[in-house]
Amino acid sequence: MSSKSTVRSEVENRYASAARAQEAALCCPVEYDRKWLEAIPDEVIEKDYGCGDPSKWLKPGETVLDLGSGTGKICFIASQVVGPEGRVIGVDMTDDMLEVARRNAPIVAERIGFSNTEFRKGRIQDLRLDLEAFDAAMANLPANAARDYLAIEDLAADLRTKQPLVADDSIDVVVSNCVLNLVEAEEKPRLFQELFRVLKNGGRAVISDIVADEPVPPHLQDDPTLWSGCISGAMTEQGFLKAFEDAGFHGVELVKFESEPWQTVEGIEFRSVTVQAWKGKIGPCYEKGQAVIYLGPYADVRDDDGHRYSRGERMAVCDKTFRLLQSGPYARDFAFLHPAAPGRFEDDQPFRCQADVRRHPSDTKAGADTPARVEVSECRDGQCC
Repeated sequence: MSSKSTVRSEVENRYASAARAQEAALCCPVEYDRKWLEAIPDEVIEKDYGCGDPSKWLKPGETVLDLGSGTGKICFIASQVVGPEGRVIGVDMTDDMLEVARRNAPIVAERIGFSNTEFRKGRIQDLRLDLEAFDAAMANLPANAARDYLAIEDLAADLRTKQPLVADDSIDVVVSNCVLNLVEAEEKPRLFQELFRVLKNGGRAVISDIVADEPVPPHLQDDPTLWSGCISGAMTEQGFLKAFEDAGFHGVELVKFESEPWQTVEGIEFRSVTVQAWKGKIGPCYEKGQAVIYLGPYADVRDDDGHRYSRGERMAVCDKTFRLLQSGPYARDFAFLHPAAPGRFEDDQPFRCQADVRRHPSDTKAGADTPARVEVSECRDGQCC
């Protein structure tokens, strides 16, 4: 298999070249809202590459992080969507791309009437390390012998801790447009963990990328040109969704799925998808006497924690799950019932949880003062939500 350095060099060189001259083969056709493009210079639009438009799922006032921001098109669209009260940060590792984005940022700001966008240099699988700060510090640290290797590692670790490129729990929405597939396979789990780390609790990721309907065989993964062309590094459709789940996300959904493949290579279909996933399952489960009713249309559904909700039935949930189901993609599917006597649950009582637990109707009736009727074993770490 091609070495990591070979793949990395091919990606960096190809995208550096694409920042200097347009390369149509790097992207698949995407329709963007013309009203956002009017303020963006043609150079940015012509030299930006992607397979989707995650900006469609942004809201005013949000802080947005764009991974692999390239010449800045998605950032400049996002800056208009989030407005002057919002903020946009682009991260890219290619100097030529960053030069185009930074040079055009003041032009966009003047046209839209405010400036809320910045661009930082870093690798998207290592969002703690500011590469420009690292380069500056390295200038004072000569690396002429093997012994200096440890000093370089210590310097990087110190920067990650004291001057992180992107801080923990600081971002409302992480977006990316056809970049995650460029990361080496062994580093992809770290990449998804970084997505999760930088998001605020309650934040979300909206990622457009290329996926494959079958695993990409080793001989295709050995081709650096196919890798930089968003083919060899593509995860499978199921593997892409599972990567979000493994990183701790919930409410993972395909908000866009292109039925027609972008390319077919040796019978394997490669297509564009956009996934939205939420951060928010962190924390203990407390009993507050709440219930939810799944409204349908399916007979029952199961969430990421294994809770099953039968249509039309009062299902007992902990306070955390009760709040989660009122947000993100769930709210339209449930009715929410508060306890008739909330004063009974002022103390932090552990929620006794198990799949398919129903709440007795008397618990949500006016005047009810009996304990919540949930007769299952107490929730232990790792056993429920």
